[in-house]
Amino acid sequence: MKSEHFVERHAGRSASQLESASTRKKVVNRLLEDDLIRRVSYDQYRQEIRQVYAGTRGAILAVCSLLSLHVPLGERLFRERRFDLRGRRNILDVGSGAGQLVQHVLKYADPEARITCFDLSHQMLLRARQRLRSTRPRFLAADLSRLPFPDASFDCVTCGYVLEHLPDARLGLAELSRVMMPGAPMLVLTTEDTFSGACTSRVWRCRTYNRRELAEACREVGLQWHKELWFSPIHKLLRAGGICVEMVKRG
Repeated sequence: MKSEHFVERHAGRSASQLESASTRKKVVNRLLEDDLIRRVSYDQYRQEIRQVYAGTRGAILAVCSLLSLHVPLGERLFRERRFDLRGRRNILDVGSGAGQLVQHVLKYADPEARITCFDLSHQMLLRARQRLRSTRPRFLAADLSRLPFPDASFDCVTCGYVLEHLPDARLGLAELSRVMMPGAPMLVLTTEDTFSGACTSRVWRCRTYNRRELAEACREVGLQWHKELWFSPIHKLLRAGGICVEMVKRG
């Protein structure tokens, strides 16, 4: 009986210690994370982000994506058909940046698929055009919270590292849900509330999300959290690489 009490007491202490460690970790991450998006109005924040991406950081974005392996690892998702573009006819690439995701879309989508790319930054769109050297995509400047597309316009969406530039993910997810056809899939990659995510936040002046928060936001706007994706088995084992998920517009 004494041994049982000993085990219960120490098991409880271990659980408490783990919870305390997790809480401390979250506090550290929150302190490190950039908080501009919470301190100013959305209009002020958008103007700041335009300046960030028009400047040096925007100019080196493509190189940073290569060095962090996000470009080659991201291509695996398309090449291995874990996010399958076959049969899609009208694809929207959200926040195209320097063209990191749309270069894979161009490579793995059907030849007849129409591809639309938009970004808040005119300068990033210019850089994407220059890097991709393709006349196939249609490029336009737009705000994710106010999309200039009719309802049910697209049967596939890719959205790479854009939601973290919104104070509330629902601002963009609701608009994306509106312009997606019923049953359309969407690939979403976004910065997670981890230590590495907080460091990313500092560089790009963005916020982070946790998985539960993002899944709930999706549910509220009619998007089903279909399946989590990982760049590699190591990323899955270490829970690293940020949030990468396929969502589907409910019918």
